[in-house]
Amino acid sequence: MTALAGGYVQSVDWLAIAPPTIAAVAALAVLVADLFLAERNKPLLGWFATAGLALAALLLLPLRAGDRSTFCLTSDPDVCSYRADEFAVVIQFLVLGGALLTALLSMSTVHNRGSKDAGDGDTGAAGDADAGAAAEGGKLPAGEFWFLLLSSAAGAALLPASRDLATLVVALEVASLPAFALVGLRRGDRLSSEAALKFFLSSVTATAVMLMGVSFVYAATGSLHLSRIAAALGHVDPRLDTLAQAGVVLTLVGFAFKTAAVPFHFWVPDTYVGAPIPVAAYLSVIGKAVGFSGLILVTVLAFPAYADVWGPAVAVLAALTMTAGNVAALRQRPERAHSAVRLLAWSSVGQAGYLLVPIAAAGYADSSGDAAHAIGSTVAYALMYAAVNLGAFAVVALVSRTHPTGRLSDYRGLYASRPLAALALGFFLLCLAGLPPGVIGLFAKVTVFSAAVDAGLGWLAVVMAVNVVIALYYYLQWTAVLFRAPAGARAPAGAPAPAAEPTPPATPALATRAVPASLTAAIGLAAVLGVALSGAPQLVLRFASGALL
Repeated sequence: MTALAGGYVQSVDWLAIAPPTIAAVAALAVLVADLFLAERNKPLLGWFATAGLALAALLLLPLRAGDRSTFCLTSDPDVCSYRADEFAVVIQFLVLGGALLTALLSMSTVHNRGSKDAGDGDTGAAGDADAGAAAEGGKLPAGEFWFLLLSSAAGAALLPASRDLATLVVALEVASLPAFALVGLRRGDRLSSEAALKFFLSSVTATAVMLMGVSFVYAATGSLHLSRIAAALGHVDPRLDTLAQAGVVLTLVGFAFKTAAVPFHFWVPDTYVGAPIPVAAYLSVIGKAVGFSGLILVTVLAFPAYADVWGPAVAVLAALTMTAGNVAALRQRPERAHSAVRLLAWSSVGQAGYLLVPIAAAGYADSSGDAAHAIGSTVAYALMYAAVNLGAFAVVALVSRTHPTGRLSDYRGLYASRPLAALALGFFLLCLAGLPPGVIGLFAKVTVFSAAVDAGLGWLAVVMAVNVVIALYYYLQWTAVLFRAPAGARAPAGAPAPAAEPTPPATPALATRAVPASLTAAIGLAAVLGVALSGAPQLVLRFASGALL
């Protein structure tokens, strides 16, 4: 800082804020370039957006060296609005890495003339009634898509480094508002418009509730900085205790919506099915990273004095969320022509329940060290989930190029036509289930399970174990479909005729359409990450263990 006119002028630490800043600058550059590029050159926007995300991710490397802060109070330099500590850097790595994979996944979806080509297949289907409408599709303009994706990624990267409630809310909205537009960006598609409207209305309601909670917390403590709120809540005026408790609960509701925790999960299935597949993949990973990082910051940093309030509440939310998600996913059956994206949507709700378990455990921790260890478990699980879930969505995008309805039955015989894609999807599903060879999935679940046990939440550990068993069924069922004989294959002589199953309308063979290089790269990169981490799962825990608040 430098003295000026009896006050102080802060110097901005540009390196600390570089990752979200680079993403935001790239978004503006894409928007301006879109005005001047000819239609045939619009694919360059995608590569420019990918390069911007890669550069933002690379600028995280020098931040691993230490704790950097900026936008601090002139009266108290230790109280800052932005802190690039190890927790922020790890979550920013997850966000920017996930956005980079999403960009690769999106290249084949965003046509160079901004229209939906015959094989992008990002429609999914809620069922037979909606399959045709979803397959119709609509325009997906390149410039707007990349601008919105980069803008949302910038907000998502800003949030984990935010250290006051005002910056948290702004970052949350910067990440969310472009996501609404991304969901409804497919013009002329009824499902896309309906999904965007549901997502928008429910999110706005949750934001309004959260803002009311923030105002209550400010009224009770007189500050918006997380560290000062924590100190003030430790000895709050008894006359304001009820106001403070209401503020804590209402603030948590807003973040619970972003994490798709029950009962704030109702928007997830229809939103994922109606959105383009890359956008659904983005919401399933980056959207959750935003919600969980915000939830961790407000609970562990701002509200530790009210752990007896939010700890049990988050534990109950975890149990309800994992149960509701897995039971609903269990109902998605290949023989009933259900949607693959809808199954992944319900699966993501179940996975959100697992991610909530260590946060609940942090509320029961006896020391800050135990709480930090529990938070590390959530971060480790989120890193695993991001890689394999984006990989699963990438294979879904590949299959949807020739099967726009996106039914689970479309995956029958995938191994016969695209063996590498089938093996990759099978591996991703086994990772999500926590079965070998997906060792990283098993490792992450054991880490979360041990966090619950160490916190004395034996009942929650039992609920988690039951849900893991439930999830095994639908993950293995989908995996088995990949290796079955293709529909219409000739049966061996003398073999009984198989039971009749509903078959989708005739579509081109999977092997007849070339796979875009960017989509192949997305699947390959996710598979390499999953295999590498399954071979050395301790790398994830070691990396996540640095995410200490």
